[in-house]
Amino acid sequence: MTRAAPKSFSVKSFGCQMNVYDGARMAELLEADGMVAAAGADADLVVLNTCHIREKAAEKTFSDIGRLVRDDGSRPMIAVAGCVAQAEGAEITRRARNVDIVVGPQAYHRLPQMIAAAARGEHAVDTDMPRLEKFAALPARRRVPPSAFLTVQEGCDKFCTYCVVPYTRGAEISRPWGAIMSEARALVDAGAKEITLLGQNVNAWAGDDGFGRAIGLDGLIRALDRIPGLKRIRYMTSHPNDMYDGLIAAHGDVESLMPFLHLPVQSGSDRVLGAMNRKHDVADYLRVIARVIAARPDVALSSDFIVGFPGETDAEFEDTLRLVGACGFASAFSFKYSPRPGTPAAQMADQVRDEVMNERLQRLQAAITAGQVAFNRRSVGTRTEIMIERDGRKPGQRIGKTPGLQSVHVEIDAAIGDLIEVEIVSAGPNSLGGRAVALAEAA
Repeated sequence: MTRAAPKSFSVKSFGCQMNVYDGARMAELLEADGMVAAAGADADLVVLNTCHIREKAAEKTFSDIGRLVRDDGSRPMIAVAGCVAQAEGAEITRRARNVDIVVGPQAYHRLPQMIAAAARGEHAVDTDMPRLEKFAALPARRRVPPSAFLTVQEGCDKFCTYCVVPYTRGAEISRPWGAIMSEARALVDAGAKEITLLGQNVNAWAGDDGFGRAIGLDGLIRALDRIPGLKRIRYMTSHPNDMYDGLIAAHGDVESLMPFLHLPVQSGSDRVLGAMNRKHDVADYLRVIARVIAARPDVALSSDFIVGFPGETDAEFEDTLRLVGACGFASAFSFKYSPRPGTPAAQMADQVRDEVMNERLQRLQAAITAGQVAFNRRSVGTRTEIMIERDGRKPGQRIGKTPGLQSVHVEIDAAIGDLIEVEIVSAGPNSLGGRAVALAEAA
């Protein structure tokens, strides 16, 4: 059945920063095609930009699809994008006839053509994985916040036994240096003062500098550092095995590279790390951390942890707690293990009972929170620069981020994107209280 071509759209993104980036790029693509953004199910087209990392991700997607049916029985045109679309495309088209478009994370640049096909009554499905084709096809960035994301690398070759990324995002591929530099300059020209380089395994980025000289991520960071107006550079997410000498040195040498490192370890047990196929052990991880701290003593460390991996014993979980205590993370993300279809870990024996995982997760999160509180409290009495990112809850309050990615609320008449110096006067588990230095000195 044919239908009118949509004139408005809504993109709802789930999951990681790369999905946030992809969602923003899809919105820009649709706007360039003449559509306007609208709220939720009121839009003519709703794009669900999905994440496949967590358990029951596909079931959540089907629930979201069902909720898009309006009270009068009508519905918008529905597109399922992202990693669930890539992994479960055939199942989506079989189970959810309401879905008009299924598009994987490497093919969303073809959305306008797929929308036209759906308007003709066709079910449009594209889960191909062309290498970097989408970046050349996307329009120029339209809305650029002061802190912007920039994808430089996609895919992963590590094949951790619990992870679907190699199957949903494909093999590791690095965007060319010239394309990255051009996009970065355009972002800064449009108002970005901070750029976060994104990749599933971003520190595996490799290329040349435009003159045939091979460089790694550190070389790219040093080139970005020379862009006038770019004040802050970050990158995530990294693998411990790709924290090489030059990148570690850059943390000490490049002033605009912020003192923050998100470096997932996943477990404090060498046996569990081996079963995960992480290709590093705890000693390797601690050596990397020690070298980064030596290069940049004020670095804020962050990590990821999985509890309840198949076969994890109580003693092995205690090893994880000890690692958390040893590293003093400023923040960390923690999850219960969830079997992902098609991954080796899903077929492993000794799956840990859910109630055991729940108890371990609570204990791990308590340890992470204690470390985060301690890290934040050490900031009290210090001065730092924050970049204002949004309004606070109270009138006249603004919230900004420190170089170490801590949130600071401060009462000041400042614009989004302003860089201001503050004195940290209070600390909680999730944020800091600040006072503008100029105001404090005038009082």
